[in-house]
Amino acid sequence: MEDLGALRLYDPDHPGEVAVAAGAPWFMALFGRDSLLSSYMALPLDPTLALGTLQTLARMQGRNADPRTEEQPGRILHETRLGADLPLARGGSNVYYGTVDATPLFVALVGELRRWSIATDQVDALLPAADRALAWIEQYGDRDGDGFVEYERSTEAGLFNQGWKDSWDGINAADGTIPRPPIALCEVQAYVYAAYSARSHLSAAAGDEGGAEHWAGKAEALKRSFNERFWLAERGWFAVALDGDKRPVDSLTSNMGHCLWCGIVDEDKAARVTAHLSSPEMFTGWGVRTLASSMGAYNPVSYHNGSVWPHDSVLVATGLMRYGFVEEAQRIACGLLDAAVAFGGRLPELFCGFDRSEYPEPVPYPTSCSPQAWAAATPIQAVRLLLRLEPRTVGEVWFDPAWPDRYGAIRIRDLPLGGRRVTLTVDQDGGRLEGLPDEITVVRRARPPFGPVRLQETPVGGDR
Repeated sequence: MEDLGALRLYDPDHPGEVAVAAGAPWFMALFGRDSLLSSYMALPLDPTLALGTLQTLARMQGRNADPRTEEQPGRILHETRLGADLPLARGGSNVYYGTVDATPLFVALVGELRRWSIATDQVDALLPAADRALAWIEQYGDRDGDGFVEYERSTEAGLFNQGWKDSWDGINAADGTIPRPPIALCEVQAYVYAAYSARSHLSAAAGDEGGAEHWAGKAEALKRSFNERFWLAERGWFAVALDGDKRPVDSLTSNMGHCLWCGIVDEDKAARVTAHLSSPEMFTGWGVRTLASSMGAYNPVSYHNGSVWPHDSVLVATGLMRYGFVEEAQRIACGLLDAAVAFGGRLPELFCGFDRSEYPEPVPYPTSCSPQAWAAATPIQAVRLLLRLEPRTVGEVWFDPAWPDRYGAIRIRDLPLGGRRVTLTVDQDGGRLEGLPDEITVVRRARPPFGPVRLQETPVGGDR
């Protein structure tokens, strides 16, 4: 929390809104994807970070089509650079829009914040920006109308890869070759599914039957086509991407763990995905490698091809927990918390992908940011997934702790939930939430994978 506080950003023209920088020293600026994911993970303890990040990004949302900066109407920015950082800007402007995932993540976070019943009026005021983002997904993100969002840079000054693994070689096939763009990443389709699902819930909450039906239908169609086109049945994992010829890019990566997190994975495939993500090829004992050790481009000291990124690993663990793979999720979460202790209480942006059996402590990556926002938020998310705490959109909260005995009792005070500040306790007597409004029921089971909702259904935020 101290590190997230140190990375806060304020716009002097809007002093009441706070966002979060990506990390120090290289990324002390607003980054769409980083700021959205960081504030999502910090939401249970500091919801103002998510609200301020959304408000700031909405003000800077794309309005025009400019190939130099890759701005497009409705698109959420990749990064801003000001002052001494201006020479680092891409496209000759202080704002660069070349990211494919920030836009659906924006919509998903609007829905997530609404479920926590925080600043409802201010969240609802973001709906026009969310709808512009959804329009970008359909008009610009899906370049060829096949139902999948893909990217290809429009300027040589732009990023070659525009997902979270945005190094030039961050996306590669099992044999190490670099695929030809446009690239449709697996996790981006999952984020779009989460965005469609979130919009269906927002419509249902507003009594908009047509809107809920429309966005639920979009989500369900995308889930069907994703599981058909990305699934590699002979290997038991999802392709990391489709290339420019719509062929699967067949490497084994952590990206598919984000697909579990967002709920786009069919239940009958989840066990095989989990087996790979928790295998020695991928799980180091500290976290999940970005690329399996059996792949052609694997290098434990690379930026995206075998290193461990804490935020990536904790989202993988969250996905495993949501699909009911409790022990596997606990192992990853506990490994990350062990790594945090080894790093003196501060997880870095990434660390090397060497196995825990080889080295008694995680091996630092030489130029990683520290503090870095989504790494700082990772322990918060790890605690949340172990507590299995999730609000629903109508009068209920999932709370079914899978809290490891090794950590003893935990008490969190002033937790924002249901429009109140509550106290959460897990000890030898079980888990308790004290201070909730009388109209909110605590459901003693884990939240199922996320999905859309229709108005005639009970809008419960996640299960169908």
